[in-house]
Amino acid sequence: MERVTWFFLIFLIYCEAASCLTMAAQTNLNITTDRSALLALKARITSDPQNMIFTNWSTTTPICNWVGVTCGARHHRVADLNLSYFSLTGTIPPDLGNLSFLVVLDIKNNSFHGILPQELACLRRLKYISLRNNKFMGVIPSWFGSLFKLQVFSLFGNQFSGSIPATIFNLSDLQTINLSYNQLSGPIPYEIGYLPNLKILSLFQNNLNGHIPSSIFNISTITILSLSFNQLSGSLPADIGLALPKLEEFYAARNHLSGVIPKSISNASELRILSLEGSSFSGYIPSTLCLLTKLEYLLLYVNNLTIDTSTPEVNIFSCLPNLRNLKFLAFESNPLNAKLSISFWNFSASLQKLYLANCSLRGNIPNDIGNLSSLILLSLADNQFSGPIPSSMGRLHNLQVLAMSNNTLQGHIPDELCQLGNLFELSLGGNQLSGSVPSCLGNLTASLRNLHLDSNLLNSTIPSTLWGLTDILELDLSSNSLIGPLSGAVGNLKAAAYINVSYNQLSGSIPSSIGSLLKLTNLSLAHNNLEGPIPSSFATCLSLELLDLSQNSLSGVIPKSLEALSYLKYLNLSFNRLQGEIPTSGPFKNFSTESFVSNHGLCGGSQFQVPPCKRKTSISILKYVIPGILSTMLLATSIIWMLMLRRKKNATAAAHTILTPQVFWRRVSYLELLHATDGFNESNLLGTGGFGSIYKGTLSDGIDIAIKVFNLELEGAFTSFEVECEVLSNVRHRNLVKVISCCSQINFKGLVLNYMPNGSLEKWLYSQNSSLNIMQRLDIMIDVASALEYLHHGYEVPIVHCDLKPSNILLDDDMVAHVADFGIARLLGGGDSMTQTMTLATIGYIAPEYGMEGIVTRRGDVYSFGIVVMETFTRRKPTDEIFIGDMRFNQWVASFLDADAIAEVVDATLLGTEEDHEFVSKRECLSSIMRLAVACSAESPEERINMQEAVAMLKTIKIKFSKHAAAGGVVLNCRPVW
Repeated sequence: MERVTWFFLIFLIYCEAASCLTMAAQTNLNITTDRSALLALKARITSDPQNMIFTNWSTTTPICNWVGVTCGARHHRVADLNLSYFSLTGTIPPDLGNLSFLVVLDIKNNSFHGILPQELACLRRLKYISLRNNKFMGVIPSWFGSLFKLQVFSLFGNQFSGSIPATIFNLSDLQTINLSYNQLSGPIPYEIGYLPNLKILSLFQNNLNGHIPSSIFNISTITILSLSFNQLSGSLPADIGLALPKLEEFYAARNHLSGVIPKSISNASELRILSLEGSSFSGYIPSTLCLLTKLEYLLLYVNNLTIDTSTPEVNIFSCLPNLRNLKFLAFESNPLNAKLSISFWNFSASLQKLYLANCSLRGNIPNDIGNLSSLILLSLADNQFSGPIPSSMGRLHNLQVLAMSNNTLQGHIPDELCQLGNLFELSLGGNQLSGSVPSCLGNLTASLRNLHLDSNLLNSTIPSTLWGLTDILELDLSSNSLIGPLSGAVGNLKAAAYINVSYNQLSGSIPSSIGSLLKLTNLSLAHNNLEGPIPSSFATCLSLELLDLSQNSLSGVIPKSLEALSYLKYLNLSFNRLQGEIPTSGPFKNFSTESFVSNHGLCGGSQFQVPPCKRKTSISILKYVIPGILSTMLLATSIIWMLMLRRKKNATAAAHTILTPQVFWRRVSYLELLHATDGFNESNLLGTGGFGSIYKGTLSDGIDIAIKVFNLELEGAFTSFEVECEVLSNVRHRNLVKVISCCSQINFKGLVLNYMPNGSLEKWLYSQNSSLNIMQRLDIMIDVASALEYLHHGYEVPIVHCDLKPSNILLDDDMVAHVADFGIARLLGGGDSMTQTMTLATIGYIAPEYGMEGIVTRRGDVYSFGIVVMETFTRRKPTDEIFIGDMRFNQWVASFLDADAIAEVVDATLLGTEEDHEFVSKRECLSSIMRLAVACSAESPEERINMQEAVAMLKTIKIKFSKHAAAGGVVLNCRPVW
């Protein structure tokens, strides 16, 4: 069988060699050949939104000067073709196989598609090929096995199907194979064990099945092995740690693997990440894992693992403090069936996330849990914990999520939890907690968004301070014994989407202020002692999907205005004292008798199984209509008079208001947006971002707008919309993008913004048709710095943008810059920093403390600003391939700060030649700008300047440069220093 395989391989190589020789004979192998090959590629490109190829690849210029093309110094042939991140669409022509001196082919992050031509097999010098994140399809061609010099082979994120060709495992120089995120099937070929130098093997997210071939565990050079999200079965070899001594990251999650976790894993002493979650591993969690002192992520959740309680002194819980670098520990959804016998006194100070939910843990929560000073998330839900909530938790000042629902915790909710100034979610439902709801929870206005205290024994009134949590999204106090009225201040919770206070003993009437909760989707006031009418103001809660007012003592009629609630899917008004006609339009067309049971005064249609309504004569109706009209007119007059008084009163206080909602200058409906964008036609698409797309539109009055449409299927998109609405509708500055309106429906969230006809700074930096001189770039940086200065220092509550980059800097008709995209912005509240659970910002622009620890401060924006300044004047991205290893963008710039050396890093188009009379002043100006950028992007946050200092320094540089230029008779394209 082996002879047949080798014969076939030799035959294949012979055929391809003959094909290549034929091509060589037919083509004069010189630079003209390379040009023809590249022009053939250009002809196959159907979309080039950045104009990287269409305008730059011209027959009038040498191909070695074409963007993305690098020629060899000796043979002057194309050696490196790097078209990554060009956003190109097209197919690959066979002619590309004529680039016979090609060493690097990198076209990642484009939209190339179709089948790869066999002629690429002629690229015999190729060492690096990355087709990452394109749309290629079909089987992986076997001719890849003829590229004998290949070291890096990445087809990540395509649509390849079929099996993995065994021929690629004959490439003895291969160091990296990345076939993740495809549709590959079948087993992993045994021949993979023939690769003696393989370091990275990534087959993540495919449909591979069968056992993991034992030959993989013969490759002692492997450092990263990623097999997660497939259908692999079988068990791990007992000697895995001995066989793979250099292993640093091992991912085998979400497969059908079973058996025990081998104890020998401890011999892989370099291991930092162990991800085995979502499988069927069983047996004890080996305590030998504690020997992996470099371990940062230990992810074993959703398996059938247990803990050896017979030897508590040596089980996994007792030795976890040895893992001094541990950041993420997840044992969730395993039948551990033990006490949480961990001493947190000596636990890793770096631990950020601890998942122990649904583990059959019992006993008390250790009192020393407050020593986990870096903890961001603590999940102990769905266990059998008893006893009190330790007051020491008040020392977990970085905590953002505390989940302890569905246990049997007793006692009071400790006031110390109110000291958790970064707490985003507090879930204590389903316990036996008693006493009152701590009023101090109302102090967590800056952070608290989800509060779940349901299904406990709480018996107080609802503290008035809770109605001050104006940004809360979910509030659940149901199934307690709370008493007293539901305060009208509930109308302050304008961000809330879910409110549940059912199954309590609340009394009084339903406050009409609930009508101001425009984002509310779920409201349950059921099973209380509420009385009086159903407020007609419910009709303004247009987002409502569920409304449950059952089991109260409500009276009066069902307001006909509720017919406007077009998204209402569930309505329960049963067991009240309602009377009159049941409305029939809008959502009422879909309701049945169950919504209205046991309201003996109701009448209406037969579908509701109530008596028909008796119609009154027109004269009797007029007796009620005319007084009603007069009352309405009187009420409207009173409201207008009160509003005028309030406006006059608020005019004085407006200067001291912090982030109070502003009235949009116009309202724009969804239908208007549809019409303005021609149905969100692709021809009006301006670009896409992390949470949605941006379209150009024209309103009926001829005003051009930009509409940011949020993709609600993406996690975090709703929160991003809320943040942008909050920030952009309140802040006002000439260098911040102006919001015209927000359009919010259940299935549509959009922001209407001022249209910026000159696009983004990124477009101007990297488009071949655009150019900016020094003064224009300096003006733009002053604009951006002024916007950040305003956000950081213009309010008592500082705002941190968190994602500053050139694509978020937009330019208007006059080339004035406006900072945009506040989707992950943060309000710092009373402190000067906060921590968030995940890093959402863009790689390359993230401050070190944000990317590694999630720390959000104004200094993080300053760092990003420094990187943007460097990019603006060097025309290099911080993710440029020259910044590899330990070399960072800011370090590279810092090494050329001398005025004589600055020409080595800045955009060559800015300086001109030394013969130019303004060359020296330009060089000094650029050197000063780069010094400022380095001062902004210092590694240590404490060493960075602030934005007030940055603005002052930039304006000084501009004034100095303007004087030098004026003295030399140069006419500058610039704006005045504001």
